[in-house]
Amino acid sequence: MRKAEVERKTKETSISLRLVLDGKGGCRAKTGVGFLDHMLDLLARHGGFDLSVEASGDLHVDDHHLVEDVAIVLGDALKKALAGKEGISRYGWAVVPMDESLVMCAVDLGGRPYLDYGLELPAKRVKKFEIELIEEFYRAVVNSAGMNLHLRQLAGRNTHHIIEASFKAFARALAQAAATSGHGGVPSTKGVL
Repeated sequence: MRKAEVERKTKETSISLRLVLDGKGGCRAKTGVGFLDHMLDLLARHGGFDLSVEASGDLHVDDHHLVEDVAIVLGDALKKALAGKEGISRYGWAVVPMDESLVMCAVDLGGRPYLDYGLELPAKRVKKFEIELIEEFYRAVVNSAGMNLHLRQLAGRNTHHIIEASFKAFARALAQAAATSGHGGVPSTKGVL
């Protein structure tokens, strides 16, 4: 079973995360940031991963440190669970609607971190959650996991819907890229990812 457990403790946050790639879509997220918990639940459910996250931090300052550190730990867990990447599909993509919103996501688990962030979010906040943290979340996952991620908003006016569509698209693309292809070895002419 492809799984990983990662802990991270800093002066700002304390995070414990368990990821099972070949799961059933179950999630138990307790971060203290409701909107982040909702997005993590979407990621697990639509990616077919099992995810457990316990996190605390300096939320009295703002949500930035906690959101970014959860993403770093998630990226570390992905990298660890994928191990040598033998037999994975490597690439994945999805286009997901959410009411008036439509978001495309493409993923390459090739080991080179790169984020092309193309979401245009009209609001500055969803309830108390600062919208600029969505890009920070994706950037931290990408850098930590060593993946290439392209996100494109094709339509949308409602900030919540756009973000939700992006997490669902990311989940589906990531599940496709991490899936076993049925071919042995590493999917690269270099022989290593």
